[in-house]
Amino acid sequence: MKKIVYMLACASVIFFTACSSKNASEKDGVQTLMQDSTEVGAPERMQVSDVKTTFTYKGKEYQSSVTRRPDETLPIVKNEQGEKFVDNRITLRLTSGGKQVVDKVFTKESFASLVDAKFMKYAILEGLVYDQTTPQGIIYAASVCYPQSDLYVPIKLTITADGKISMSQDELMDDYQPDSID
Repeated sequence: MKKIVYMLACASVIFFTACSSKNASEKDGVQTLMQDSTEVGAPERMQVSDVKTTFTYKGKEYQSSVTRRPDETLPIVKNEQGEKFVDNRITLRLTSGGKQVVDKVFTKESFASLVDAKFMKYAILEGLVYDQTTPQGIIYAASVCYPQSDLYVPIKLTITADGKISMSQDELMDDYQPDSID
């Protein structure tokens, strides 16, 4: 009988100790059930990419390097759900015969004259890729888009052999309606 009373006394002490031990946050009425290892509300960012291409234009060999980096010094973009995104900065380097033809940095603002201001507010500069060579020049395709969506404005860059860059809006996608964007 003494053993049973002793075991009940020990169990009671353990029970009351477990129930009464509260950490500081529980005393304030706040209880942390699970803590995530990622920062809540941190802006999403695209991966860094560096694409190198070699091609021939008007009998000369060209080397192209397109580097995309998320840039936290650029304004953060929010979508309609309030998710945050870091915009990108893209560097285009074009060389031929060891000489620099183009060394230019692009942000979405580089294309502001070609993209509707309402669209730009919610968009990021997604990419820039070598496309082809034509008699007019070396063609690159750029896209300013809504993050994590299929909505984008395609932009065509034409670079002449001496490094002059001209830009034009390529064919718009069917879903894009500048008047419907808030």
